[in-house]
Amino acid sequence: MNEKLRRFSDRFVRIHGDPHEIALGFSLGIFVGLSPTLGVQMVLAALLAALLGWNKIAAAAGVWITNPFTAPFIYPFTYWVGARLLSLGKSAHQGTALQAKGFLYVLEKMPHVLGAMTVGGIVVGLPLAVLGYWLALRAVTGYREKVKTRLSQARQRLRQERAARKAERRSEGRGGKAPSSSQRRAP
Repeated sequence: MNEKLRRFSDRFVRIHGDPHEIALGFSLGIFVGLSPTLGVQMVLAALLAALLGWNKIAAAAGVWITNPFTAPFIYPFTYWVGARLLSLGKSAHQGTALQAKGFLYVLEKMPHVLGAMTVGGIVVGLPLAVLGYWLALRAVTGYREKVKTRLSQARQRLRQERAARKAERRSEGRGGKAPSSSQRRAP
């Protein structure tokens, strides 16, 4: 799992584009990922990012805040937050009541559940999106600065090596190893 996270972050910081637009796309993806739009989140995030001129790849990556491992924790939490804010009764979110009363009862309560998940997703999603923006911007700019520094150091080493080779060739020419101009003219 740690290796997969490392590979994801390595690929993420290499996304082409303006760091600000990448960070905005990522934060949008996080926000959409916390909404109850399971199944269409990536398409929705990429579409919104395209409309806003933000990075679509970063938006699709941000959606993965909800994945098979985190969704069982995130969605009940966003529902709980939304239900508290909307003052929904317990019957709308009691799992055993939903199981006992059957599918029609679930359909009847679905608007309340989706409403609570939407409100909870907004309340939880906004601060996480802001945090995601900051982290993404920092990661991308930090990576680019590191690459810039390494390239600068590599260029400096190349200049030094070229200068050393040039100086070496000059010293070989003065040491008598290379024929002088008068020696080259004689038949």
